[in-house]
Amino acid sequence: MQDSSKGRRALVDASRLIIESMARAGADAFIGYPITPANLLYQYGSQRMPLMLAAPDEITTLQWMAGLAAAGKVPITATSFPGYALMIESVNMAYMMELPMVIILVQRLGPATGTATCGAQGDLSLLRGNISGGHPIPVLCTSSFADCWTLGAKAVETAIRLRTPVVLLTSKEEVMTTKSFDLNSLPEIEKVERKYYELQCGGKYKSYKATDLVPDFLPVTQNQHQVRLNASTHDKEGILQHSNEEAMANTRRLEDKIRMKLPDYLEYEYHQEKDAQTLVVAFGISAAAAKDAVAELEKAGEKVSLLIPKTLLPVPEVYLEIMDRYKKVVVAEENINNQFSDMYYGIRKPEHHCFVGALGRMITPQQIIQEVLA
Repeated sequence: MQDSSKGRRALVDASRLIIESMARAGADAFIGYPITPANLLYQYGSQRMPLMLAAPDEITTLQWMAGLAAAGKVPITATSFPGYALMIESVNMAYMMELPMVIILVQRLGPATGTATCGAQGDLSLLRGNISGGHPIPVLCTSSFADCWTLGAKAVETAIRLRTPVVLLTSKEEVMTTKSFDLNSLPEIEKVERKYYELQCGGKYKSYKATDLVPDFLPVTQNQHQVRLNASTHDKEGILQHSNEEAMANTRRLEDKIRMKLPDYLEYEYHQEKDAQTLVVAFGISAAAAKDAVAELEKAGEKVSLLIPKTLLPVPEVYLEIMDRYKKVVVAEENINNQFSDMYYGIRKPEHHCFVGALGRMITPQQIIQEVLA
């Protein structure tokens, strides 16, 4: 422990930082089914949250979370790809019902069950298309211990403000690594105040009548107004509809609120080096290697800029604007199919875009340096 005037250092892992930050932001229930490598999140969630329920499987996990969210709780869970695959139908249900919740997705090597104790960055494409109809779901991605604190809280805030499921994307190495960290470097977290429909207001409460794209919330536990929550196509009252004008407008609004509110949860780092012609792009665990690589290149006299995307979905156009400024763009991510660039360019990537990938191992700074200098 170092002198308190300089900081307060402690051995800590990112799992604890994520859970603590979410609890302070207003999450008050952890529902989970244990799975490697998310087990520390399960352990800390059971210790820190006022309510913890151990579910018998991942499908039940999301169903219980939906029920708690309808009752006014802000539930969170943690899983990896095999568990998330089972959750997808219920994620769609919560998305349509507009129920706030956070899913911490710890990436590991796939396909299928893959290797439970080997990290990866292979779930981005899955998350981009996991809502039927192609509608976006907010996805935030941690790239450092500090991010685990700030983005954990931001995920809870976004879920509450937008009344939607949110995914916090991380990886095995991030949540299972313990290191000495200065806790005094972490900012204070304020509890997110929820926007409720004012019960004293006259008139009929409509569960999906939006103000500024997001409906005011009422828990099903109150008895002054009827609350209808519907996972099928519905109108403003939550009444089942086929495809009338009001129901289609409501479905369009689900996408509009996620896209139009993007500035409220857009997070990224951009280190712009004057006169640089090369940009390195890396997110998640690969961002640490990218930072080290850029630092080494700068020592050698090379001018290189760095972009670390932290809000991955919906796809922010600002990243494209930044990448378009450079003659060479090097994207580093721990997969072999360059999922980040696929989001922007599909199969026809620009010739000046280069890829550094890996399978079953982390990317090294030396790999990134080699590609920058090639």
